[in-house]
Amino acid sequence: MSLIAGLDVGTTGCKVTVFTPDGKCLGREYRTYKMRRLADVHEVDAEALAEGVVEAVNAASDKFGKIDAMGVASFGEAFVLADAAGKPLRPILLCTDCRGAEERRAFAASFGSERAARISGVKPSESYSLPKLMWIKAHEPDVFDKAKYVMLVEDYVIWLLTGNRVIDYSLATRTMAFDINALDWSAEILGAAGIPVEMFSKPVPTGTVAGVSAGGIRIVAAGHDQVACAVGAGVFKPGTAAEGAGTVECMTPVFRDIPGTIRFQEDNYCVVPYFGNYVSYAYSYTGGELLRWCADDICGRSHEELQSGAYDGPTGLLVLPYLAGAATPYMDSGAKGAIVGLTLGTKGRDVYLACMEAVAYEMRLNMERLAESGVRFDRLVATGGGAKSKMWMQMKADVLGIPFDALEVEDAGTVGCAMMAGVACGAYQDLDAARAAMVRTAGSYEPDSARHATYSHVYERYRKLYDAVRPLS
Repeated sequence: MSLIAGLDVGTTGCKVTVFTPDGKCLGREYRTYKMRRLADVHEVDAEALAEGVVEAVNAASDKFGKIDAMGVASFGEAFVLADAAGKPLRPILLCTDCRGAEERRAFAASFGSERAARISGVKPSESYSLPKLMWIKAHEPDVFDKAKYVMLVEDYVIWLLTGNRVIDYSLATRTMAFDINALDWSAEILGAAGIPVEMFSKPVPTGTVAGVSAGGIRIVAAGHDQVACAVGAGVFKPGTAAEGAGTVECMTPVFRDIPGTIRFQEDNYCVVPYFGNYVSYAYSYTGGELLRWCADDICGRSHEELQSGAYDGPTGLLVLPYLAGAATPYMDSGAKGAIVGLTLGTKGRDVYLACMEAVAYEMRLNMERLAESGVRFDRLVATGGGAKSKMWMQMKADVLGIPFDALEVEDAGTVGCAMMAGVACGAYQDLDAARAAMVRTAGSYEPDSARHATYSHVYERYRKLYDAVRPLS
């Protein structure tokens, strides 16, 4: 029997999940690797990452048998700077590393932030690859002079496995150097940044076979991890969106046309090519992580215990969930969290439920800001650990006023990679056929109109909270 697999490469570890074409999960292999996170230094050891990936792929092949095709997805922005032999010259700079901020400001001032966003689909930020490359060129010239290649993690892994340097469109957009209109590297942007275009890998459509490994596995460029999650959620049509209810809360809406409003750029939303359409990312740094913090550090109780019992609507508390800074639409690393409305009668569980509400309010804020630029959706498909919470799913449906579907599988990323691998090797005719075989819904949640009206009243207060708290933080 032919086997398909998904390889999802994260910042602390990588996972290979193996499936039969009828969607049965045979199991997975996971490997961790070294990471260094200091005050302003966020890096991953490139060679340790490579070792972890190769070990996981080999272990999966040994355990489950011959894998016919495997999709590769990875986290974004971070890159390997390599010499002519492909050997890494320094550790991988993560998107959260602050280096490149000065270079980004200089580039935006000279090139123009709006002009860069029209070409690349992203508003200039030091989180992207290009400003960090500029920083290395300025501050580590000996390293940069030895460099021959720039590979993001997806194309680095593909090169390790096949010897080919291939990157898909979705991950290429995370560099700030990819032209989303021409679907190729922007000579204009790279010229202004002083980075040779030849350093980058060949861009190809998401889901393209990039080569064959030494073990005979067809390796597929499955893209940025959020795109792989959207595929694994079965979200392909404009007007729908995937919701990754994990440590970070991320909504990925699908839309047909690139928004023409400046507001879209100002709100820090990106434009990512997606199978003939586009997606964007609207996210909060503290989704499930906010609940973990509250359960472990504030309440000292389990999620199951805190979510048991009655819950009839708004708690009366407002939580600003920016414990790790604010993501879209503000992108404010200096923002702080807050709890408003405490009384002597407030219990730990009240704060926990209010944290759940806060994540939902933040989702609604992003949904409305996207709609103001013409990106609208009327149904969400939820993945991740948070999708298993019936209380939270119903709460989100009530706050946003749209239906939610929760998937059985928690790890939609490797499912999406395997779906693309299945299409590439002929196991499925197309992604719709792959969805029919592999995407399974665990439950659906319709909004309650009365609770939606009550939440909407509270949400109007929530919308004012960031502006009220920010001057004090």
